[in-house]
Amino acid sequence: MRTSGISLTFFSAPVFCLFWLTKHAVDSAQLSAPDVVTGVYGGSVTIRCQYNQQFREYEKYWCKGQIYEWCKVVVRTPRMKYSDRSSIEDDKEAGVFTVTMTSLTESDKDMYWCVISRQGRNVYTGVRLRLSHAVMTTTATTTANILEQDGISWWATLRWILFIFMLFCLVSTHVIVWRINATRKIQLQQEFQHQNSNIYN
Repeated sequence: MRTSGISLTFFSAPVFCLFWLTKHAVDSAQLSAPDVVTGVYGGSVTIRCQYNQQFREYEKYWCKGQIYEWCKVVVRTPRMKYSDRSSIEDDKEAGVFTVTMTSLTESDKDMYWCVISRQGRNVYTGVRLRLSHAVMTTTATTTANILEQDGISWWATLRWILFIFMLFCLVSTHVIVWRINATRKIQLQQEFQHQNSNIYN
């Protein structure tokens, strides 16, 4: 019983981690957006949410809130495409829906979510909006975008490395558990044979 409990612990932890990494790797392949976007007070900002073509006919929306499950919808396709200082456009051919926020104020700083609405579990990814008093030039904005894309690419690569590592750990754990059980079985067989030999002797 003790060996069984240890085996279950070793087996369940990698399975959980593998499930988490697989989920995030799949979600990042279905929908992607910059992790952080910086705008200027009084200015505007545009966020591009890239999605897989299988979702071209699905409803998309942009919502605000630190926690996705409790976020408040700001704009939505195809209805409610305009709301106060925000708008959303869906380019189905390019597989991108774009959100534009104008006349940015302090209250706009928050966590936002690009969301694809579907039956079951929605697909979503978070975008943090930051504001700055500095005037951002075109060169600075371009550099920031390049660095941002590099960061996203780096994180996606890291997740796949972690996914492969956890897969290796899962297989290794399975082999170790199998060897422990096999060794235990051999020991029991040897003890049984030893007991039988003592009885006959």
